[in-house]
Amino acid sequence: MSQIFKALSDPTRRRVLALLRERPQSAGELADQFDVSKPTMSAHFSVLREANLITSSKHGTTVLYYLNLSVLEDALVGFAQLFGLQVAKSADDQPKAEPSPGKKKTER
Repeated sequence: MSQIFKALSDPTRRRVLALLRERPQSAGELADQFDVSKPTMSAHFSVLREANLITSSKHGTTVLYYLNLSVLEDALVGFAQLFGLQVAKSADDQPKAEPSPGKKKTER
């Protein structure tokens, strides 16, 4: 979990994650949106990969990056549980609402 929070501590890396939330992007597309050197961006990508927050795949000479949202969700849920908070991981984990009592339909 500490690797995840280390990765999230930097505003550039948080912005990379926000951009990847929209869609997978190449290293070049991402780098073009920041005013930092390519080696610096590469270091940011490395930290995010080590924390498993992003994955990558190579297509020819292009590296595409993808957001691994499930790792972030797991870390946030785990962090909340450290403080005794009950957090559902996704909408599927939410308890289903019971139908409100009312008139029952009668068949004719």
